[in-house]
Amino acid sequence: MAGVTDLPFRKLCRRLGAGLAVGEMITADTKLWNSRKSQFRKVHVEEEAPRAIQIAGGDAEMLAHAAALNEQAGAQIIDINMGCPAKKVCNKAAGSALLKDEKLVAEILEAVTSSVSIPVTLKIRTGWDEFNKNAPTVARIAEQSGIKALTIHGRTRADKFKGQAEYDTIAHVKQAISIPVIANGDINSAQKAKEVLDHTQVDGLMFGRVAQGNPWIFREVDHFLKTGQLLGAPKLEEVRTVILHHLTELHDFYGDYLGVRIARKHIGWYLQAQQIDNTKIRQEFNRLDLPHQQHDLLHRYFESLQLAKEQAA
Repeated sequence: MAGVTDLPFRKLCRRLGAGLAVGEMITADTKLWNSRKSQFRKVHVEEEAPRAIQIAGGDAEMLAHAAALNEQAGAQIIDINMGCPAKKVCNKAAGSALLKDEKLVAEILEAVTSSVSIPVTLKIRTGWDEFNKNAPTVARIAEQSGIKALTIHGRTRADKFKGQAEYDTIAHVKQAISIPVIANGDINSAQKAKEVLDHTQVDGLMFGRVAQGNPWIFREVDHFLKTGQLLGAPKLEEVRTVILHHLTELHDFYGDYLGVRIARKHIGWYLQAQQIDNTKIRQEFNRLDLPHQQHDLLHRYFESLQLAKEQAA
């Protein structure tokens, strides 16, 4: 979710019911932290607690040093990424590539947990391919190393994001260890969330791609789990308010130049998630270069939708 779960998006998800929003993955190589991209991904102390930062790398000493620096900067949870299947991450023996080397996994986890006084969590996949699903072994290593919670995506590294996530391995892991386990992968509705909870008996759920353009998923799931009743889709006026507020926060956080460009993908996701016929508006939006132009276009667009709704009533 690097490039998606930035500070403005995390704040929005928290407002709409997410219990925890983990920061974007950042490299453990501190020599690269001075880049503009890394500056945006660093710990932001004004963020609502608990502040969780995710680090990735393949060197135990480097990861431990990065964790310690993030704690000093205000992080309250360190999350270690051993789940990312991206080629550029795995080619550096990081992310889900680490699952092949259980000895190195133990070395990394022990180094990081001993370098900080705050909780350390871990995200993994079920294994590196369908014939090597070693998540239960890695989970036991994590528990023994002092990891406080474990998130498992229900695919192997080889699967990337193809096919469907499976939850049997997650259920097996839940039975094998005593620390909290969080299920992830293809949980795209309130009903699916309940099914996964019932099947795996896990302690929590993590949402990723489904929240792109649909941050309401958090409150919908929360409401369904508490009441057994489905929450209706957000009304048009709320959609408009949330999108325009998010747009403003992106501009404020990144500045005019970057904010305008990063907003393009978020607005595209919103329009797609709302199942709005959006080809023309997206094309026009993506040609705009100034914040006020983006705001003006969306204001006009939502006014036209409201008018069409009133005429149809």
